[in-house]
Amino acid sequence: MIKSKLPKLLKKAIPLWLVIFLVVDFAFVTGLVEYYLMKRNFNQNLIELAKTTNDPNQLVEILKQEVLPAKGYTTSLKWKNIGKQLVEVGAIDLKKYEQIFTSASNGQNEMKYLTGDSDDHMMINEANSRFMVNTLWALGLVNKSKVLDEGPMMKQGRDKAGNFASTGGWTLGTKDPMVLYSSKVIIPITDEQEALVKKIAENIFRPCCGNHGMAALGYIEWAVYNNLSESQIYKDVLAFNVAWFPDHYVKVAAYLDKQEKKWKDMEPQVLLSGEFSSGQAAQKINQAVQDIPAFKSQGGSCGA
Repeated sequence: MIKSKLPKLLKKAIPLWLVIFLVVDFAFVTGLVEYYLMKRNFNQNLIELAKTTNDPNQLVEILKQEVLPAKGYTTSLKWKNIGKQLVEVGAIDLKKYEQIFTSASNGQNEMKYLTGDSDDHMMINEANSRFMVNTLWALGLVNKSKVLDEGPMMKQGRDKAGNFASTGGWTLGTKDPMVLYSSKVIIPITDEQEALVKKIAENIFRPCCGNHGMAALGYIEWAVYNNLSESQIYKDVLAFNVAWFPDHYVKVAAYLDKQEKKWKDMEPQVLLSGEFSSGQAAQKINQAVQDIPAFKSQGGSCGA
């Protein structure tokens, strides 16, 4: 009986909608499989491509993956109540933060660190880099520090210190930035730790300016207080700098490649030095990679 019905069934026309569905469904499944295979082999493919490519644009994409890992960077430091304290002393205005960080892709998930204690580790990625630079900026600005009280920013007096971008540029607190400036002990570091903070900060630059910046200072203070090694602090700050100035550090990687050096072989302290991370270095490196099409006519960037 079944055999007799089969020829009749095969002779019937298959509806067009069913044919389209089967074709599209097959294409979707095939594409999905190919996508996951590609993701699995992506890093290895990049390594092999880097050995053989003569295409400067491909090289830039390879360097981006090396300098800016998609998964982000997680430190060993925990938030604790740092964010909550910043809100309490007026260094951060929660309402202003809420207006800025209105979507998860812009740091909304991190807002919880401003309202309570947390054992989550500080981490940075493309999505939360703006939140991190602003929050660490507030920390570096308000925390009582000899680097601020006795450093270069005070050479012309306190009234002139407010003219710097890292002071006068802070608009996300409930108080004037110079009222906040080195005003509260958020991180109670010792004199010995202060000396180490100063030493590390003086060795760190950022490509838009001739200094380390408030955000880096805030992280250094928290890291020193938690007894991180110097080498680890440099490694962490480099990861933050890369997230805040991605264009510059991809150019640094390309610059190194032209000199037959590799990003991964460089010491973080060296990459953060004036040779590679200062404003002057940014101009030199930008000029040196102008023959790479992907970098033509690109200017430098400057984070908050």
